[in-house]
Amino acid sequence: MSAPSRDVVDLARGWIGTPYRHQCATRQAGTDCLGLIRGLWRELHGAEPEPVPGYSPDWGEPQGAELLWEAAARHLRPLPQGRPEHGDVLLFRMRSGTVAKHLGIAARRGSMPTVIHAYSGHGVIETPLTQPWSRRIVARFRFPDEVK
Repeated sequence: MSAPSRDVVDLARGWIGTPYRHQCATRQAGTDCLGLIRGLWRELHGAEPEPVPGYSPDWGEPQGAELLWEAAARHLRPLPQGRPEHGDVLLFRMRSGTVAKHLGIAARRGSMPTVIHAYSGHGVIETPLTQPWSRRIVARFRFPDEVK
């Protein structure tokens, strides 16, 4: 069983301050946005669901392949479009016309929606989920309750 959404957020907040390191997934040592989700998966479910091949920062942009979206759909529970809820895994398209290639965890600080994410040049941070970030969300997911 997975932890409730507030526990996912609590776990994600434990990663805040981890430096940004491309292709890494180790709390306090280094992670990228996918690494944060991979690390949370391990904390919730143990072993990762599949080996992660090496990937470049462009995430399949030259081919137009939605590699990150496809991987999320294989292992996370898709949610309908709508307002992000506490504990959702959010998938972002950073620029119109490009592939989706950024992930974060929806959270709240009081009444303010936030996102916890690993961001190049910043590491893992919690930032307000402002309109510029919100309009980039292309999909929402939840960690599964159980894994096979």
